[in-house]
Amino acid sequence: MKLSNLQKYILRQTWQSDKPKVNRAIFNKFYEQTKNPTSKLLQAKIITRSIERLIDKGLLTGFGEKTQYKLFISQIKLTPRGKNTAQKLLGQQVELPFKKPTRASLKK
Repeated sequence: MKLSNLQKYILRQTWQSDKPKVNRAIFNKFYEQTKNPTSKLLQAKIITRSIERLIDKGLLTGFGEKTQYKLFISQIKLTPRGKNTAQKLLGQQVELPFKKPTRASLKK
């Protein structure tokens, strides 16, 4: 399963939290580490979309309010499948951006 950097960050933060339900406001810290500045409104929209996609994949459970037109997610919780994925992410080694040699460069 392919996950974005933000989705990996969300899973790691929920796994490392002491509480079972995590407030979504802590995910704004992800954008403090990035170099490209974006508006707060756009950041909230991107975080919401990432959380919804993780819920669709069955990795998270969302808690919040549901109106007639929209769903507001205020807290999230890991599912058992999400816990396994988060554990794998914490144990995964980061790949270095080395260029793989091609056959043409080996024949020279």
